[in-house]
Parts: sequence; C-alpha cells; structure tokens
Amino acid sequence: MATAKKTATPDAGNGSRPQTNLTFTKEQELHAFREMMLIRRFEEKAGQLYGMGAIGGFCHLYIGQEAVVVGMQMALEQGDQIITSYRDHGHMLACGMDPKGVMAELTGREAGYSKGKGGSMHMFSKEKNFYGGHGIVGAQVPLGTGLAFANRYRGNKNVSIAYFGDGAANQGQVYESFNMAELWKLPVIFVIENNRYAMGTSVSRSSAQTDFSKRGASFNIPGEQVDGMDVRAVKAAGDKAVQWCREGNGPYILEMQTYRYRGHSMSDPAKYRTREEVDKVRHDSDPIEQVRQRLLDLKVSEQELKSVDAEVREIVNAAADFAQHAPEPDASELYTDIYR
Repeated sequence: MATAKKTATPDAGNGSRPQTNLTFTKEQELHAFREMMLIRRFEEKAGQLYGMGAIGGFCHLYIGQEAVVVGMQMALEQGDQIITSYRDHGHMLACGMDPKGVMAELTGREAGYSKGKGGSMHMFSKEKNFYGGHGIVGAQVPLGTGLAFANRYRGNKNVSIAYFGDGAANQGQVYESFNMAELWKLPVIFVIENNRYAMGTSVSRSSAQTDFSKRGASFNIPGEQVDGMDVRAVKAAGDKAVQWCREGNGPYILEMQTYRYRGHSMSDPAKYRTREEVDKVRHDSDPIEQVRQRLLDLKVSEQELKSVDAEVREIVNAAADFAQHAPEPDASELYTDIYR
C-alpha cells in the first residue's frame, strides 16, 4: 500500500519551514515573484472594489496562498487542465487569463469571462484549460476526476489538477473520486490547499485525521505534505506528482500547507484566530517576501523589484478601471447559456 510522505512544515505559521532541495534560477525567481505579485495586487484591488460596492455577491480572496498555484503552474505543460473551488481568482491569473476579463466578471460586466453572469465563483476559459470556479463545496473534485478520465480515454498525456480546501476534504464525493481515480489509474493530482480554517473552524476541531496527505491511503493513492508557502517546494512536489501521473501510475495527492491572510470571504471578520497569529505568518512565511529576499541575495536590485510591482499595479489598475466602466450585459443574456 502506498504511504504518505511528509516533506513539509508540521504546521503552517509556526515559524519553522523545511528547506527544499530545488533551487530556482534568477529567471524562475523573477517569474514567480511577478506572478505572485500580480495575484496579490489583483486580490487587494478586488477587496477594495468589494468594499466600494462595485463587486456584489461572495468574494473569496487568495492573499497568502499565492505560492501554491504559481508553483503548480510552473510544473504543468500546455494542455494540462485546472479546476478549483470558489477561491479562484489566483488560479485564473496563474493560468494566463486576462485580468481585465476576470475583474469584469467580478463586477458583472459583459466583457467578463462568463458574460457578467457568473461572478466571482463561476468563471471558465476553455482556451486556458481552466474549468472553473465552483461554488458548491467539493463539487469540482469529481469534475476534475472526469477531466482526467477524458484524458485517459483519449490516450493523451495531459494531467488534470483538482484543487480543493481542507474543509472540502471531508466531503463524501471527494472519496468517491479518489476510489474511481485509483481504480482506473486516472492522471489527476488532487491538491488540498490546507489553509487551516476552512470556513472558520480549525482543522484540529473538524478533522479526525489532520494529515490530509494520508486521505488517499485506503485507496492506495500516494500523497505528501508540502510547504505551500515556498514556491520552490510547491514546484518540486508538482514536478514529482505530474511525472507520476504522466507515466500512467494513477492519481496523486499533494497537501499544500498554506494560510489565508483574510477571512473565508469578504463578509468574514475571522474572529476565530488572533491578529498575532496572522502577523506571525506574514513575518515568518510570506511567500512573496521569501522570493524577494532570494532575489536580493542574487543581486537583483530593490529598484528592479519595485519596477515589477509598479508594472503589476498598472495592469491591475487598468483592469479595475475597465471593469467599472465596461457595459453591463443586456437583459436578453438572462435566457442564454441555460438548460431548458
């Protein structure tokens, strides 16, 4: 029986991070820095627009978890597919979707990726192999397994990545998907983004088995814990899991030990944890600051890093301006893209 391999910090935010064996080149560090900065600045702007009333409905921000999706995306190839939950803006940006289209969907505009009808939780891009954005907890896991089944059926080498959180990891449909994926040796990587609190309950109170990398043990699915705050550790684990799947060995589980700085959604004051805890994670483990420091050590100037940030801010500001002034969808759109 396959066993879970632990390679990560025992608890994200405790100030103790293992060293990864993977070393990035300066170009890789700069790429990771820019991609994570784009996600963070975008999410900060989305939070501002939500506070101004320009974004309605639910809005779940990805601030703090950027290394997970950026590191995994660096391990993928053209044709690999992504599917995730409602904390999805970062995943969209990482796979190359246009920030203007994403922000326009948040504000309910015609130019949004779902024509302004899906909002924060329901966006898709077939061109970028991004299959949502799903508002039902855990619903994307069987769908991601289905994508892997299609790949196996077609005989290609593509891999699907199904992201879900620690809260969704207790859903029954997740384990049905595990069983099917291993039974048919489907090329799917189940990425559990363990940010420790799900909707607001600590994993120690909600889960009898808090080592989520072991959740596939009874199905013979190998898994490992990963320091999800270190983009290099994520990339290294992603490379391993992708190779496992492409070689026809079946599914793989990666538990990314990460942390969200904001509440579950914009309506969550996050009173279930202390400000000191959040500040400690920011100080000790922030994924962007880790890369920034390594770049400085590689003699990249502070001015060059500020230039990257300025470029990203310009992109995000342009997206926000576009999203607030683009036309809203025509009323006739209410009757399109629906089952009858």
